[in-house]
Parts: sequence; structure tokens; C-alpha cells
Amino acid sequence: MREKRDETLEGTRDSIRGQSRARPGVIVVFSGRAPLFLPLAIEHGALVLGRGAGGVGTLLPDERLSRHHAEITFDGERGWTVRDLESRNGTFVDGVRVHGTVSMPSLRVVRIAETVLVPCENVDAIESPLVRDDGWVMGSRLRQVLAVIEREARTSSTLLIRGETGTGKEQAARAFHAFGPHAKGPFVAVNCAAIPEGLAERLLFGAKRGAYSGASADAVGHLQNADGGVLFLDEGVELDLSVQAKLLRVLETQEVIPLGASHGVRVQVRVCIATHGDLRAAVAEGRFRADLYHRIAPPEVVLPPLRDRLDEIAHHVTAEIAGIGLAEAETGLERLTAHAALVETCLVRAWPGNVRELRKEVRHAASVARAKKSDRVRLDCLSPNAGHPFEGEPRSRTPSPAAPSLAAGSTAIATDTSGQRRGYKKWSKSISRAELERALAENAGNVAIAARSLGMQRTQMYREMTRWSVKRPTRG
Repeated sequence: MREKRDETLEGTRDSIRGQSRARPGVIVVFSGRAPLFLPLAIEHGALVLGRGAGGVGTLLPDERLSRHHAEITFDGERGWTVRDLESRNGTFVDGVRVHGTVSMPSLRVVRIAETVLVPCENVDAIESPLVRDDGWVMGSRLRQVLAVIEREARTSSTLLIRGETGTGKEQAARAFHAFGPHAKGPFVAVNCAAIPEGLAERLLFGAKRGAYSGASADAVGHLQNADGGVLFLDEGVELDLSVQAKLLRVLETQEVIPLGASHGVRVQVRVCIATHGDLRAAVAEGRFRADLYHRIAPPEVVLPPLRDRLDEIAHHVTAEIAGIGLAEAETGLERLTAHAALVETCLVRAWPGNVRELRKEVRHAASVARAKKSDRVRLDCLSPNAGHPFEGEPRSRTPSPAAPSLAAGSTAIATDTSGQRRGYKKWSKSISRAELERALAENAGNVAIAARSLGMQRTQMYREMTRWSVKRPTRG
């Protein structure tokens, strides 16, 4: 049983470092206006950060760091403690400036001046992010998933991929194709949710001339087009049950029977099916055939949401900003770069749309910065709604301390937004405009943190702000 757990995303890395002692610390993910990967372990009880802190600062390309800027400690029972050492440019925890010392059971992000850090209970369990030629950014957790895909691609003709929207399911399917024996064959991607009703069978299996009214010529289906390669069915649960039955037969016989044909056509095709939901639940609800499920899975991989892949975010942010691609000759400005507060905020937010949402919002923020003739993308260029769950969205979309963020077994860097541990209460009393404005000012305009300080939910905070016509202060 343990061996199987190690093969999944939720597995540990015991096979590699099972006997080593966990070393808590931080991962530097952004400094000097660029992504960085620098694990710093907490040795002898405390980690002091700054330009003059035992040489650590010399590794950080951040000229705004104080000589002794901040101290971070970790206790397995009490959690994290961050102390600002009277720095000139400030220490921030989850987007809120620290005055003195703050202790919390879990932290998501720490910023010192213009350097962004992610706390981690075991820095030795984290691998450097890998940026592939196709632009796929793979942090420590995605690299674990890729290792599973690479192994299964050599032996399996099918793969089930689960993950929220925007987590990279098609890229995972392309990796399955690239690592398999049919890597030189075609890769055909089909969005099953976008197929018009009643057309899935013809589009997938093809049709002979005269098979239906208007069929004036033979039509080749996606399965025939994928012969010798991989067919990727995104949201395969949307296929009609009758189409699922025919797909099962193709997987069993490697033979496709087009509509109106009297005999089948031999194909060699491997199939990936992706879904954002629980396919077993779809089987239980009668929306997906149990026999097809058992033919496809295992193997199965689960892509973690972006909020649990914090080591990737700085790379996504800077890649999108660089992608604006305006020549200096046209703008008269220096190369466009990200402000550390922007990266910090992207690490704090939940991003229900995952990588797709993050990159689109950052691209828009970069365009706003260029319109302002600025050479830096600051936080006020980012939409205030970017990265926030929609009203009424399930809490599983928000960061949770139970969800590992950089590597399996490292739970300390997730933010608790569930309300249960933060002591939220149902807001039943009125609040004055002055109280609202003071809470927002004291928390640098962060609505979520300001709401927490008042003991209310973020949605309640927004309602009170609307009632009093209070606008959120902008942050640099």
C-alpha cells in the first residue's frame, strides 16, 4: 500500500530522503526583480536575513535589504515566528507589514524589502523549478507528477488526468505523448465539452458517405487522425454514454467503426482523458460508464492547484511581463519588471482559475503599467478581483493548511482561510465607516486581512465597504 502512495501526487519522498531529518527554513523565490530559487535552512534555532547576516545577504540581489533585516524561527508545535529587526524597508507576512514580532501556526509568504520568501518545513524536499522550452513551469510538486507520467507513458496505453481548470491538463497529456513509444505520432486534442450535442460520435469515429443526410463524402474522425499517436479527450465525462460505449470498444479492440460502415478500421491509438472533477463520483451518478473508467484508470495523476505550487508563481509572473514584448525603441522605457509586492500578492491569492487566470491577469497588469509609461508592474496595476474566488465558491478553492504547497509533507506554507482556525464569527453588529477605513489602512488595503482583524468574513467586509462606499486603498 505504501508503494502505491509513493507513486501518487500525495505520496511522500521517503524513497529518496525518508531517513533524513527535516530542516525547516525558507525558499527565496524572488529577489533582484527576477525569479530565484534559494533554499535557506534555519540553523541553530533562527535564520537571520539581511545584507550583513552571515553572508546570506550577499546571495540576494536586493539592495534595499537592511544589514540585519528580519529573523525567522520555527517550532514544530507553535509554528513560525517572524521578527522585523528595525529594517528600513519593512518585513511583511502574508501581505501585512510586521511591526516587531508576529507568530502564526502557518505562513504563506514573507517579504523583506524586495525579496519574497516562502516558508517550508523541509527545504531539502524542494527541487528547483524547471522551465521547459514549451513554457511549462514545473515546480517541485509538478516534477513529481511528471515523473509518474514519464513512467506510465512507457507501459500504459491510457492515462486519467484530474485537476482544476487551468492547472495544465493538456500539457500533462502532451508529456504522456512525448515520453511514450508514439512520441513521433500525432497528438490530437478534443474539448468534449465544446462538441455540439449529437455530433460527438461522428467527430470521434468518422462517417461514411451517405451515413446521414448531407454526408456527401467520407469523414475521418479524431480517432483515425490520432492513429499512431495520442488522443486527448478534455472533459471526457461530457461524452454521451453511447459514445463512451463505442470508445470502450476502440480501446479494447484498437478498431474504429465509422458511422455507416460495415467493418472497422484498425488504429493504434493511446488515449488520455482529463476531468476537473471526481470521475468516480461521475460513475456513481451514472454520468460515466464504470467499465470505461476501469479500462482507463489506473494509471491516474492529479495536478495540484497553483495555490499549492508557490515555487512556480514568480516564474509565471515574470514570463508574462516579459511577454508584453514592447521594444525599448518604441517606449523609451527600460525593460519591464515586476515589483516584489506584486509577486507577494500573487502568492497570497487563491487563483481559482489557476495558471490560466494568473497569467492572463498579470498580462493585463503589464499592459496597464506600459500605458502608464512605467518600467515596473506594481500592485496597483493588478485588478482588485484577480485571484479571488467568486462569491459563493466552495472553500476548497482557497488555500488551506491541510494542503501541501511546495512538496508533499510540507504543510506550513499554506494560508488558513477557512475561518475555522482564524476565529471568524458571524458578523451581527454594525460597523462604522471609520472602523472600516482604519482596518484597511492598518492592513495595507488587504481586504482579507482587514476582515480577519475585525473578525468577519471577506465577503461581509465587501458588503460593509459597499454600504459605506469605502474604496480599498491602493498598495505599492
